[in-house]
Amino acid sequence: MIDKIAWIHVMDGRILAARSRGKDRFYLPGGKREPGESDVETLVREIREELDVAITPESVVAAGTFEAQAHGHAAGTRVRMTCYTAEYRGTLEASSEIEEVAWLGYADHDRVSAVDKLIFDHLHATGQLA
Repeated sequence: MIDKIAWIHVMDGRILAARSRGKDRFYLPGGKREPGESDVETLVREIREELDVAITPESVVAAGTFEAQAHGHAAGTRVRMTCYTAEYRGTLEASSEIEEVAWLGYADHDRVSAVDKLIFDHLHATGQLA
């Protein structure tokens, strides 16, 4: 099981997504926790590393946990994505590890990983993703 933390940031019916260098799929920003990190600490660090903005820790709100086959891994390797919404300070921009940042709508469903598809489905069903 791959355990990841992700940021759900929706604006005007579109969700912020990032594509890492050399990858063919977009992912919600976030990543794996370092030893001893809490979910919030992981979220703050990963978003700073990927998008060069500061998550406001007191604004972090749980948004759900989703599980699916891990993209690019052997069959049976699952990823569990614990998602949060949060406010941030700064200007969103791709870091050195991120090749592309995009605002995706539900029509972009096929451009994301399996676990992100579940999140897209959930956000679409709840009227958050156009």
